[in-house]
Amino acid sequence: MDELEASYAECKRLNSLHGKTYYLATLLLPKAKRKYVHALYGFARYADEIVDDLASTLTVQEKADALGVWGAKILQDLKSGKSDDAIGRALIDTVNTFAIPHEYFEAFLHSMTMDLTVQEYQTYEDLLEYVYGSAAVIGLEMVPVLGVLQDGAHECAEKLGIAFQLANFIRDVGEDLDRGRIYLPITELAEHGVTREMLEERVLTPQIISALKFQIARVRQLQQEATPGIQMLAASSRPCIEAASELYCGIVDEVEKIGYDIFNKRAKTSTARRLRVFISAYLKRLAVSN
Repeated sequence: MDELEASYAECKRLNSLHGKTYYLATLLLPKAKRKYVHALYGFARYADEIVDDLASTLTVQEKADALGVWGAKILQDLKSGKSDDAIGRALIDTVNTFAIPHEYFEAFLHSMTMDLTVQEYQTYEDLLEYVYGSAAVIGLEMVPVLGVLQDGAHECAEKLGIAFQLANFIRDVGEDLDRGRIYLPITELAEHGVTREMLEERVLTPQIISALKFQIARVRQLQQEATPGIQMLAASSRPCIEAASELYCGIVDEVEKIGYDIFNKRAKTSTARRLRVFISAYLKRLAVSN
């Protein structure tokens, strides 16, 4: 195995280990496209691990320094078109193959840096600065790999990426509190009578349920607005994105099923639902030529 193949293999390992739903969805893509998706995931996962590894003994400043050094090296490698980094080799090959704009990766690293310093967002507009880099650009990076038939696919991909991220925020309120962060906009929480202190008490109240319902409605609206974009992609890629949309945005369905008790239970998609979605998408995939 040469160094480039080894880099793709490492990205695939990270994907299969840390992004099980994401990895499952990639199996619905034509085999030739999968390694490129793994490379994009590997980059994002590696950066995220520097920031959010709770087992790490590094201080916030040490994490910021580590992210800064690694991120600067990757961005320089993007400019030079080559890399000796275990993740970077596959990433640069993917970026060069599909002419993916470098600013997407700059935006992602910017958002990861924000995670080290920003503990809450006052408004939804404030949050969007973070979410653009942490999630929207992931969708935008994916579009050329998936194969785009119409320009409108980019806007839809951005919205779907945001919907995925917001669904995670709703599910992970407790985990994010452990990291000292609240991603649900403070002013929107206040409109439902919720304060940061109430969330930190981790007691489910009617006000918190009301706030969660509001956020869930936004996820579903974004998903609805993004759905037409799936038909703007290459036919062989559509089953993968349809499955990802249902499973990731479906997190909010699971939040409802646990009675919104995000503090004591983890909203998790059942194995039965995963299999049902995967089998349905796989049958659609078989009907499409590579």
